[in-house]
Amino acid sequence: MKEFHGISASPGIVISTAFLYNEDSFSIPCYSIKEEDIEGELTRYHKAIQEASEELTDLKKKITDEHSQEEARFLDSHILMLHDPMFKDQVFERLKKDLFNIEWVAQSVIQDYIQKLNASGDQYLRERSMDINDVSKRIINNLLMRKRISLADLSSEVIIVTPDLLPSDTLLMNKWLVKGIVMDAGGRTSHTAILARSFGIPAILGLRHITKEVADGDILIIDALKGIVYVNPDKETLLKYKKKKKEYLKRESELFNLSNLPSETRDGKLIHLKANIEVAEELDSVHAYNASGIGLFRTEFLVMQSGQEMDEELQYSAYIKVVKGMNGLPVTIRTLDVGGDKLINEIAQRDEKNPLLGWRAIRFCLERTDVFRIQLRAILRASAAGPVRIMFPMISGIEEFEKALKILKGVKRELRSEGIAFADEIPVGCMIEVPSAALTSDILARRADFFSIGTNDLIQYTIAVDRGNEKITSMYEPFHPAVLRLIKIVVDNAHDAGIPVGMCGEMAGDPMAAVILMGLGLDELSMSSFSIPEIKRIIRSTTILEAEEFLGTLMDMKSFKDIDHYVREWMEEKFEFITG
Repeated sequence: MKEFHGISASPGIVISTAFLYNEDSFSIPCYSIKEEDIEGELTRYHKAIQEASEELTDLKKKITDEHSQEEARFLDSHILMLHDPMFKDQVFERLKKDLFNIEWVAQSVIQDYIQKLNASGDQYLRERSMDINDVSKRIINNLLMRKRISLADLSSEVIIVTPDLLPSDTLLMNKWLVKGIVMDAGGRTSHTAILARSFGIPAILGLRHITKEVADGDILIIDALKGIVYVNPDKETLLKYKKKKKEYLKRESELFNLSNLPSETRDGKLIHLKANIEVAEELDSVHAYNASGIGLFRTEFLVMQSGQEMDEELQYSAYIKVVKGMNGLPVTIRTLDVGGDKLINEIAQRDEKNPLLGWRAIRFCLERTDVFRIQLRAILRASAAGPVRIMFPMISGIEEFEKALKILKGVKRELRSEGIAFADEIPVGCMIEVPSAALTSDILARRADFFSIGTNDLIQYTIAVDRGNEKITSMYEPFHPAVLRLIKIVVDNAHDAGIPVGMCGEMAGDPMAAVILMGLGLDELSMSSFSIPEIKRIIRSTTILEAEEFLGTLMDMKSFKDIDHYVREWMEEKFEFITG
């Protein structure tokens, strides 16, 4: 028996046989060409691009017939990638310079792109390389006149084991027979992960080299709660997981029965549970888990997917799909949070010694007001279709917030003069993710309509721990006394000013943190949709008084290790199901 650990991208427990799917197992020829051959190679390249574009268009039509339009929406970005003029220019320049066949040149340019993305410290940006890989394989396959294997033709139940299952493969596969997905690459925000969650298929990604350790027909156990894959398990492990699977299905059924009940404490306080999303494909999951709205709609993907700044119509199209799709429930849209480790072309060209403390998020938008105004116009226009809130990221003090509000006011004036409808009283809030914002939250609360605490960055900046640095990840501690005290300051200042305060970082969806956040007084928690049932169960099993007493004990402790130990002991005793 072999055991592998990866990233739980879609929850569940599965026992089935392996189907090894490796689309990378073919070689690309390399041979020299003459200058007079360049035109012919370019003709081949343009033909392959056109064929790939037609394939994606046909696939989109086919998917739209069988599933929701939203699940195939990302294919639009793939079509845009195919026709990216910057990419075409690089291929042409490399072809003239190196004088190798077009397949080899195109693959070289593509690999340069992918290496740059993978070198980023940002998980979201690294995972966009999979979309580029998907598009590139279509081009290369067409150049080589090679037909891809289809996962639509499966004939028995399997767990797919693959280096990186491309989003288009995920859409085409036989979802009744694919019981699980195991991948070398990927993470929770990849399109494959999003689609796996949408289809309810358990998936573990980021396993690095598992494809080299698995053969067709091997028996696999996927524990996508803990992120563990067992290959050819022994009898004892197999029996154990058959029992665990039965218990998990029972528990899921019990949690599903909570979906229509309010997320209300035993003594009557309602805590809104909302969803974090990146793309409209996730709306099915949002509704399935009965989220009370979108607490964080990340908009960076609009820029990152195409590698260029999107125009107003493309942004408006994305926003209004989500706003209409939420059927009257509120949608909180975060303005562009690019920079730092979320690179776009313009930022990547700047030489910043410390990009995480540099030209990013609201700082980028306040300098590039042309980009900012386009986004604000698109958001405001979408607000005419349903309740929308605007949220500015990485606000460090009142000056930045006032500047952003002034630009928003100007955009509103502009839309009015053009006779374009929008919600004039749209709530505007700021993310609290910088210690300076937390410590001056009493000042910010006088101007903001709401706060949302972004714990991912707040923890990083408070403890001075780069969350992407594997050497010090053990120091990235949500229960550090400094973090808890800053959150308490923010909540108290918000409530003193009469505005609601939520949380949209990973801490919001952590079951171990749920009672702490109740005790701190959060009004709203926003998380991945599938985290909602478990958090709701904890809320409905606890009183605010109990949570406040629990928090009081923690606030008297001096060490985050002591706090962490006490929290786990207390929570596991009260909620046995969390230990998994």
